[in-house]
Amino acid sequence: MSPVFNEGRHPGEFILSEAAGKRSRETVTISAGAGVVAPGTVLGLATSGDDTGEYLPRDVTATDGTETASAVCIYGGDATSAAIEVASLVRDAEVNHNILTYVVDSDAAAEKASANAELATAGIIAR
Repeated sequence: MSPVFNEGRHPGEFILSEAAGKRSRETVTISAGAGVVAPGTVLGLATSGDDTGEYLPRDVTATDGTETASAVCIYGGDATSAAIEVASLVRDAEVNHNILTYVVDSDAAAEKASANAELATAGIIAR
């Protein structure tokens, strides 16, 4: 029997196109306690609470702003015990929806469709 290898996501593999001159990207802060964030994770911006101005993986049950998809993490990182800064797509880009991480606990079709619509509002089109 041959060994089975499971390869994780690669930084930026989900990007189909983006604006010239790095216009699509910004360095964002992912809040401490977010855990390990994989490349391609859909993020929400905290607009209230302790993490205001920082990003967390989109959480459809939240009420602090992170329930709304507004960015996609390009490079992963470990924000378990400390906040991290990572490059993320925040505007003017197209992404492959098949390899995004939408919601940690559930990737139901309705949640993906909702996240895609929210990303489109930010100028990130999921194809």
